[in-house]
Amino acid sequence: MNTVFHLGSSAMTPACRILFATRCPAPFRFVSAECRHAGSMGALSSFRFDFGRRLLHANRCRAVNVGRAVEEVRTGFCFAGSGFGRSGDLLKSHVLRGNVSHRGAVVVANAVRSLSTSVETRVNDNNFERIYVQGGMNVKPLVVERIDKDENIVGGEDSSIEVVDDNIDLEKSQASLNEFNDVAAKREESQVEKEAWRLLEEAIVMYCGSPVGTMAANDPGDKQPLNYDQVFIRDFVPSALAFLLKGEGEIVRNFLLHTLQLQSWEKTVDCYSPGQGLMPASFKVRTVPLDENKVEEVLDPDFGESAIGRVAPVDSGLWWIILLRAYGKITGDYALQERVDVQTGIKLIMNLCLTDGFDMFPSLLVTDGSCMIDRRMGIHGHPLEIQALFYNALRCSREMLSVNDGSKNLVRAINNRLSALSFHIREYYWVDMRKINEIYRYKTEEYSTDATNKFNIYPDQIPLWLMDWIPENGGYLIGNLQPAHMDFRLFTLGNLWSIVSSLGTPKQNEAILNLIEAKWDDLIGHMPLKICYPALENEDWRIITGSDPKNTPWSYHNGGSWPTLLWQFTLACIKMGRPELAEKAVALAEKRLSEDRWPEYYDTRTGRFIGKQSRLFQTWTIAGFLTSKMLLENPETASNLFWEEDYELLEICVCALSKSGRRKCSRGAARSQILV
Repeated sequence: MNTVFHLGSSAMTPACRILFATRCPAPFRFVSAECRHAGSMGALSSFRFDFGRRLLHANRCRAVNVGRAVEEVRTGFCFAGSGFGRSGDLLKSHVLRGNVSHRGAVVVANAVRSLSTSVETRVNDNNFERIYVQGGMNVKPLVVERIDKDENIVGGEDSSIEVVDDNIDLEKSQASLNEFNDVAAKREESQVEKEAWRLLEEAIVMYCGSPVGTMAANDPGDKQPLNYDQVFIRDFVPSALAFLLKGEGEIVRNFLLHTLQLQSWEKTVDCYSPGQGLMPASFKVRTVPLDENKVEEVLDPDFGESAIGRVAPVDSGLWWIILLRAYGKITGDYALQERVDVQTGIKLIMNLCLTDGFDMFPSLLVTDGSCMIDRRMGIHGHPLEIQALFYNALRCSREMLSVNDGSKNLVRAINNRLSALSFHIREYYWVDMRKINEIYRYKTEEYSTDATNKFNIYPDQIPLWLMDWIPENGGYLIGNLQPAHMDFRLFTLGNLWSIVSSLGTPKQNEAILNLIEAKWDDLIGHMPLKICYPALENEDWRIITGSDPKNTPWSYHNGGSWPTLLWQFTLACIKMGRPELAEKAVALAEKRLSEDRWPEYYDTRTGRFIGKQSRLFQTWTIAGFLTSKMLLENPETASNLFWEEDYELLEICVCALSKSGRRKCSRGAARSQILV
């Protein structure tokens, strides 16, 4: 099979190179296309693609409307004059400054329609096109590769390539952003807030003249930043929300599109490549020397191949989807969600998460360290944090996906998983005084479809601290559930996002806040909020963490206090109509954060000391504080970020128990806990 490359290259310094490759059963010759950034508009006419008449409409390589494809690429990548870097241009990835040439291949998947895949593996009607960017550290050209029929990926859509005009979408997006910027709320800020905004703006990372994110920490006294000078997807979320609530949407749009481009890069660890939809944990802007004393900027992503422990960031794609929805809801720029490349990115993430496996549960099975707790902490299996983010991302995807023949199977799979996951978490992860007493009386070794103790949990697993600690009117979702194992630790982020996404029932959500209020000294103390409670100590710490010197008891992930959780706590409190709890926590943090130079985390049982290895001027500490302040200032904006109860999900049941003659499922148990 021959491969044809069509290369567009600038003859001037601001190079703009695009490489197209399609596998066709015909001997094409190399064709060049030029886009000259000269002063006259006539120079643009030299941008030409000579291959339209050479394309054969064969059964293995079919192209539609090549002329529009040329125009799309021309208008999207080869703007003449200084207007190329203006707000609203696609990705703003090329800017000329002096003798510095910025080059980069920008994903043009938005020029391709019908790239969706479904998750049903037993039906395989048509092929589909997969778009990805190959490369290591440098930005590589776009490659459109033909994927033959695969039993693991199914598409019900047409496999041809059709080009669409994106100019209208760009105009709509720019109009929405302009209106959004005009109506952004203005208020008098305190000195602490002014300092926080200054620090947040100083942490902005630029790529080819445009903002693309914020670095994890910007401590001028840190001589070994490790990867804290990179842009992390999960870390940028509070920064993005702070910018959005302030009326600055450009940096968020750029971040979403650039990370979407990185999603499709080739990633390999020890000769093995993970799923195609995997999002990077972080990326760094690097400067690479060129010829003639020139340099260019490139994005260098980390998919876990450089991370401590070499763990894939499972939560990155989930955070990306959540932020994508928040961007549209706050700015009104829904055109970004509707772009074909963005729709494809959502589908790739969802297909990766919904892939069939050996697991018997609807929850995602992950390894230790695959989320915010990115070190060994005994959360391998089905940690609540991942399930809560997964549930939220499922709801966001269902709302944003364009329903058509190519996505209907995926939407159906999302609905089924939402229903099963909500029931599973509400029924089996929830503990309060009544549930603990029920577990205390469990019988074991039950072999029956009518078993009460379905996971064969041994009553002796109930820790002694829990019996006296949990209040009468409170409860929470446990950290993990596996056969013969319940992790009774309280993980704050998972419980907060269960409230935000309505993964818990209204009664459960209220009880979680009741518990936090009742156990304020334990979970808030001198600095909000504990990442988990209680800490692993003594033999448990040695066995579960492997004697991790960073995760010592009441430090870092092992019971440390993380101010970045403040904005998620604020969001949960506003949703449940209890903003006074968030105001109390924000006021507590505001007294110390600036004085302590915005630490990453705090140590000790009550969060009294700055973390022994805590980075200072931590960006998501700064952004989390600012986001909390703005949400409390304008609580109506919080409705753009949380979800209300979806009663239709409770009516969806995909199990076949009733058809097989077995007893019916207990879906009614979930409905019975709903407050109407």
